[in-house]
Parts: sequence; C-alpha cells; structure tokens
Amino acid sequence: MFEIRIICAPDDTDRIRAALAKAFTVGPARQYPTRTPGRVRLYLTATHRTTDQ
Repeated sequence: MFEIRIICAPDDTDRIRAALAKAFTVGPARQYPTRTPGRVRLYLTATHRTTDQ
C-alpha cells in the first residue's frame, strides 16, 4: 500500500481520480487546498492491482 499526492487544478480532480482508479486499486480521495491559489492537493491510498481489470 502507498499514498499518491497530486497537485492540480480543481477542474482536473475527477479526471485524475478516474485515471488512477484504472491503474490502481484506490481508496477515497482526500482533497485539501494548496498555498498556491487555484490548486488543490489530492491524496489517495493505493495498492497495485493483482489482476488486469
């Protein structure tokens, strides 16, 4: 298990979550503001998939 942190524009969060869910088994995303206006931090706990899904 590992954690992924991504800093992105708020409009990109759904697309990024969906892409990571295709590559990994992920838990719920936690979202926090950044010090840079107009950006958010996404944190997701993930594990490698054991089978192709």
